[in-house]
Amino acid sequence: MAASIRAPPPQAPSAAHSSWRHSPRIARGFLSVPSAVSPPPQSKIVIGRKRSSCLAVKSGMGTEVSPISEDRMLVMVPPHPLIKHWISVLRNEQTPCAIFKNALAELGRLLIYEASRDWLPIINGEIQTPMGVATVEFIDPREPVSIVPILRAGLALAEQAPSVLPATKTYHLGMRRDETTLLPSVYLNNLPDKFPAGSRVLIVDPMLATGGTMVAAIDLVKEHGVDNKQIKVISAVAAPPALQKLGTKFPGLQVYAGMIDPVVNEKGFIVPGLGDAGDRSFGT
Repeated sequence: MAASIRAPPPQAPSAAHSSWRHSPRIARGFLSVPSAVSPPPQSKIVIGRKRSSCLAVKSGMGTEVSPISEDRMLVMVPPHPLIKHWISVLRNEQTPCAIFKNALAELGRLLIYEASRDWLPIINGEIQTPMGVATVEFIDPREPVSIVPILRAGLALAEQAPSVLPATKTYHLGMRRDETTLLPSVYLNNLPDKFPAGSRVLIVDPMLATGGTMVAAIDLVKEHGVDNKQIKVISAVAAPPALQKLGTKFPGLQVYAGMIDPVVNEKGFIVPGLGDAGDRSFGT
């Protein structure tokens, strides 16, 4: 960039600014899943409705209020009409492969936008405009976000990431789920030897059904130098079995999903779901 940036003199934050930066996020569509060494007899998914509390839902039976704490996995289902629109396109069994793949990419773009809010490294300074000096913020290109799409379908969901994030690096992870045991196996691992300290990592997979594939992927990423709070998961559709498994094992993890569906069938598919996202994206 040709223009020079001058860092402004440090100023004490105003009371209003300080209170905004440290206040809890509005929790519309915000879920919190408890973590524990072993899952409780009746697992909870906690849905936040207020700044100060969460609404805990037990398998549709009654509710109780409990606070959000750092030992919970947080799940965001952004209440945006465009996200609902693209989910609807993806659900339709008559949607052709090319449109399905494009809809998955558009959904991924919106979810990645939401996931990157208040998460990216910022450079503050001053810059000369044609009319004067302005205080500005840029995304720091020296700290690119690492995108880890799980092949195959993760490629489509992560396709638009560079259009949202100014600086990214992509590391492909190929995982195949056995149709009988539902257990994952790795056939491609393009992760770096070690992620730089403080790296931000987005793991992208359209379907969180049983959770086995995502657990294995997060375990691999963590072996390369990141912790739970540096990882965000991007998914088109998630189901309670996967969320409970992730919440039990990875406290502090954040998941951004377009929709949460209630059921995983005996074959490991989400119902109503949207079918096999890889087959429908690539026609094979």
